[in-house]
Amino acid sequence: MGNPLYDRLFGIHAGKDTPFLHLPDGQTLTHAAFLDLAAQFANALTGFELEPGERVAVQVEKSPEALALYAACVQTGLIFLPLNTGYTTAELQYFIENSGAKLVVCDDAKAEGLAPIAAAQSARLETLNADGSGSLTRRAMGMLPAFEPVKRTEDDLAAFLYTSGTTGRSKGAMLTQANLLSNAEMLVKEWRFTRDDVLLHALPIFHTHGLFVATNVVLASGGSMIFLPKFDLEDMLRLMPQATSMMGVPTFYTRLLSDGRFTNDLARHMRVFISGSAPLLAETHERFQERTGHRILERYGMTETNMNTSNPYDGERRAGTVGFPLPEVELKVTDPETGALLPQGEIGMIEVRGPNVFSGYWQMPEKTAAELREDGFFITGDLGRVDEDGYVHIVGRGKDLIISGGYNIYPKEVELMLDDQPGVLESAVIGVPHPDFGETVLGILVAEPGQTPNLEAILTNVQGALARFKHPRKLIVLEELPRNTMGKVQKNALRETYRDLFTED
Repeated sequence: MGNPLYDRLFGIHAGKDTPFLHLPDGQTLTHAAFLDLAAQFANALTGFELEPGERVAVQVEKSPEALALYAACVQTGLIFLPLNTGYTTAELQYFIENSGAKLVVCDDAKAEGLAPIAAAQSARLETLNADGSGSLTRRAMGMLPAFEPVKRTEDDLAAFLYTSGTTGRSKGAMLTQANLLSNAEMLVKEWRFTRDDVLLHALPIFHTHGLFVATNVVLASGGSMIFLPKFDLEDMLRLMPQATSMMGVPTFYTRLLSDGRFTNDLARHMRVFISGSAPLLAETHERFQERTGHRILERYGMTETNMNTSNPYDGERRAGTVGFPLPEVELKVTDPETGALLPQGEIGMIEVRGPNVFSGYWQMPEKTAAELREDGFFITGDLGRVDEDGYVHIVGRGKDLIISGGYNIYPKEVELMLDDQPGVLESAVIGVPHPDFGETVLGILVAEPGQTPNLEAILTNVQGALARFKHPRKLIVLEELPRNTMGKVQKNALRETYRDLFTED
């Protein structure tokens, strides 16, 4: 029976001394050396007496060891749960408790705060730091560099990714081996990745883009990647001549364009630039092509589905569109109220079906039933249309979810924090266009009668309680929030009013 995900992404490289990870300090880790490291971590996990199907909650910085932990979870049949490194201890508590994680892995600096949370769950706590050190690594280094993968099927769960909506708490999207495998192998074909590719990888690996798209594609193709801990403009400019491809969020491309050293000559040898996780402004498309001669390839995916559509590798890559549905992925546009199929060109709810679509939300059967139809179509919550040439256009979200720099932000969470501040009667949090992040967070406040909220103090309080990517970029005070006849705040009106706040010259 084997272990399909391990066999087809990792195991195929057994014994290969070909490059896999090119590190910033000049060292290179081969596929074989990486698999040895992963096997040591797998043996360490086995020593914790964890059963296949149990969850491993991981909040660690990007490193080869962190990637090896992902591979080790695949080998041992454990469900990998990567968590944003920006989350506070209070935020992490929900994910650890909701997932029922039996192992929590964090940076040494977070261990003291997470210890009581892990203990309350009867979960083991281990550490793994950005430099690869930590209690988990020390244990792994004493293990043999060989491990027989636990037998799994394509229907077995491989990962949880928590995603935000506009109502309720974050939902744990359950991803199977087949979900991850089908998408990785399809993208290799669609984007023409081969063993000769060197991917410039500056994305985080707690997110589907950096882990289940970028990393899995490199593994499936047998290529290698320049494995940067984060986006650093100097590193990107210095190392780009060694790469053939790049995946990034719109922020990466706007920052490259902001530097005069990013020229046609620097990018001439590159094969492809791919963008996703947030909308890419048409202006960025045009400026990038003028500067480099390259047309950025934009695609569309979600936490629950990985990639759904892509602009073509060969063919016209249209700004403002996310291309065509991937092979084996069905996409339709329906009436949001009735679910009826709409004629081509009309705007409605985007629904998708395919081997990439997740199996449901962890311990949320009602949410699963509401968003995942019995026939397998997933209601994405995104509004869009398909034009006469078949290109998919995303025109907005049926929900108020904000995506800033590729990260999902749940407005209600920020609003609850703002509503609790001195002098604030109520608030509304919206996403507005931003040239660097795609969208950014804007907080609209209404003051209590006779009060003048201290905006600087409010921002300081928010910054101490929420991850940085959730912080409002600006706060605005209004006399009242726009409402409809039913009393519901009209966020669409606010978005229209402030849509040019951060994009005007």
